[in-house]
Amino acid sequence: MTVDVVQIRPPRTKDAEALAAVYEEAWQGVYQGIIPHLSLQRMLARRGLRWWDATLRKRGPLLVLDFDGQVAGYVTYGRSRFGRSPFQGEIFELYLHPIYQGLGLGEILFKAARGRLADLRLKGLLVWALIDNEAACNFYARLGGKPVAEGAEAFGEVTLRKVAFAWS
Repeated sequence: MTVDVVQIRPPRTKDAEALAAVYEEAWQGVYQGIIPHLSLQRMLARRGLRWWDATLRKRGPLLVLDFDGQVAGYVTYGRSRFGRSPFQGEIFELYLHPIYQGLGLGEILFKAARGRLADLRLKGLLVWALIDNEAACNFYARLGGKPVAEGAEAFGEVTLRKVAFAWS
């Protein structure tokens, strides 16, 4: 008998609290020292339990990575926001709780989202990452993503550069 410890599944309304915790812990771990403190705190405050409750009720394209019964991460995806391009699909967010990072779970979540985008017949994929987020940039490059565009995002008075990774 085999038991799967890792499961990719649709979110449940009862996941809101766990998803809020994953978001907060991941963002604190990744963006502290990159995004200015006050801007980061405001972003975290906006994406609390109430936000997650409302998001889960909308049933948008979101997958949960369940590790031994615990919500360990999530990915959101859909039609690319990049306008006219050969990359029709986009992963908007892919985050793991810090205790689950470095175990290969991000790749499992990434592949699951790519599979869903393929099911939607969206060809090509884009993922944006802040250039200062070296771990994310290295992760997407390791998965075969090629830098195809750069942009910028403002966080209060600070503007940070970002890069789009693409897969055909």
